[in-house]
Amino acid sequence: SSNQLRAHTRKREIAYPRSVAMYLSRTLTKQSLRTIGLQFGGRDYSTVIHASNKIEKEMVISATLASEIEQLKALIQD
Repeated sequence: SSNQLRAHTRKREIAYPRSVAMYLSRTLTKQSLRTIGLQFGGRDYSTVIHASNKIEKEMVISATLASEIEQLKALIQD
């Protein structure tokens, strides 16, 4: 849920989708890193950068992840 994405938990089942959401927010919007971080529970801009870079690296390694994220992008943009 959106509340879980904003929570300060570090559980993998919440933290990983939060990272994906930060990546999508960064790539699909023109919002500043600070604004994106604030929307995700008051996180710092460096957290948004770290999450985005992490997802980008994992997309290079995993074609499945890259495909899933591209599908998400398509759904969001429609």
